[in-house]
Amino acid sequence: MICNEETAHLLAAHLLQIKAIKLQPSKPFVWASGWNSPIYCDNRLTLSAPMVRTFIRQHMTQAILEKVAKPQAIAGVATGGIPHGVLVAQELGIPFIYVRSAPKAHGTGSQIEGGINGFTEVVVVEDLVSTGGSSLSAVKALREAGIMVQYMFSVFDYQFPQAQKAFEEAKVKLFSLSAYEPLIQQALTLDYIREEDVQLLKAWRSAPDTWPQN
Repeated sequence: MICNEETAHLLAAHLLQIKAIKLQPSKPFVWASGWNSPIYCDNRLTLSAPMVRTFIRQHMTQAILEKVAKPQAIAGVATGGIPHGVLVAQELGIPFIYVRSAPKAHGTGSQIEGGINGFTEVVVVEDLVSTGGSSLSAVKALREAGIMVQYMFSVFDYQFPQAQKAFEEAKVKLFSLSAYEPLIQQALTLDYIREEDVQLLKAWRSAPDTWPQN
């Protein structure tokens, strides 16, 4: 779910302008999963753009206060959710922890880093949600540690139907500052894509594992 329509469109424009999101309908990228994709999102670039970084921090903080009130702590999902999570936790004046993709193979073998004693519930911050697999894996680790998770906030959401279903089944409410639909609208308005590209981009979002159809 998009936190705020105006915010979603403004952030989409920012992400396009700093090239954190690139659109190439006629020359697809190849993801690590092997999927062909007309879009590539690298939200790490927002960290090098102070104005965009501040926009994300302020609007995510505002969204959390509006949807959840003040949480006990923020949990970032490694690695992309860590910097944004830290910034939001600092803005809220609350503790921060983060969740690794897997337990460490050395030392304490921890998957959750930071002091978690006394926390019964946290809000999870993620930079990007695609299929939802890695995001919900972090939720699972937190829940297994005895911490309740009901909400996740992301910078950007591809709005895949399978991800929406996965979050519903996991009973996690996902809120995103921006997402695929407002991105496409902004890209068309700002002449990053042509009208004939829109249907290709929408077709990919509906069936990314089989796109493009021959």
